[in-house]
Amino acid sequence: MKRAIISDIHGNLEALQAVLADIRSQGVDDVFCLGDIIGYGPNPCECLDLIIENTRVCLLGNHDQGALFDPEGFNTGAERAIFWTRDQLENSRGDRAQIDRRWDFLGALPRIYRDEPWMYVHGSPRNPVNEYVFPEDIYNQKKMEKLFSLVPRGCFQGHTHVPGVFTESRNFMTPEDVNGVYPYDGQKFMVNVGSVGQPRDGDNRPCYVIQEDRQLTFRRIDYDFGVTANKIYNIPELDDFLGDRIKQGR
Repeated sequence: MKRAIISDIHGNLEALQAVLADIRSQGVDDVFCLGDIIGYGPNPCECLDLIIENTRVCLLGNHDQGALFDPEGFNTGAERAIFWTRDQLENSRGDRAQIDRRWDFLGALPRIYRDEPWMYVHGSPRNPVNEYVFPEDIYNQKKMEKLFSLVPRGCFQGHTHVPGVFTESRNFMTPEDVNGVYPYDGQKFMVNVGSVGQPRDGDNRPCYVIQEDRQLTFRRIDYDFGVTANKIYNIPELDDFLGDRIKQGR
């Protein structure tokens, strides 16, 4: 098995194109997406088309869900971006069949995918779409015990945009801590694969994971983030902060 796992593209076409190009160079068997294809970024339609064409499994993220239904629990900037994204999806150039294809794809996205002993979600094993698992949660014994009780052996997730590995012994290791490679041992683990389109760990390069039989590898990819940021600055409905965040990686 050699599987690429991506998450949280957030309408960032340039980042997604760079990541897909790197994936093609790695000889992977298939590509999984853990959700949030859209939201925040300037190219929701193009990103959806690439995900439809290049992934074998794709899951529902909270921003994908927000575009389908009335968004709940979002801050003002994120909510405005969702309404703008929804308008782009409904009124994009192209024929009606292409527009309907995107909506149908979003509407059919599952919340969880299992390939024993592996679990794939957007948020957490307990709440696959909406629950955040942050590095500091290692100090929340009750939460971590509950989450790990639901993990068969390993769980792959996104949502926080902060990559790293949570171990059953309540450690959190960044990609730098493990030199980019985490060999599986006897412990259960949860891994956040990071974000393609809006990293928040201080490194603005897109991050994704390659899963193999005995280990997982974090990969960081360079791209021209200024192109994406400038697109955001030129769209009044998207907060300039979203462009700043892409530049800063926070």
